[in-house]
Amino acid sequence: MKTAISIPDDVFDDADRLAKRLNKSRSEIYSRAVREYVARHSPDEVTEALDRVCEEAPADTGFATAAARRTLERSEW
Repeated sequence: MKTAISIPDDVFDDADRLAKRLNKSRSEIYSRAVREYVARHSPDEVTEALDRVCEEAPADTGFATAAARRTLERSEW
């Protein structure tokens, strides 16, 4: 979808330099930026996505439990 927006010149210049450095189009840079901004401000969507992943994950084989235990043992509380 095409849209027109107004942004400050310095933001445009920064995005343009980044796009060139990463060899990406400005459209891709703006699209990724907006996607990230929306994700950061939609915590319920992130939680729901993680819940779906956990529901689809195979049952714990003991590895995750052992790894978590080792991590906790090395952590200071």
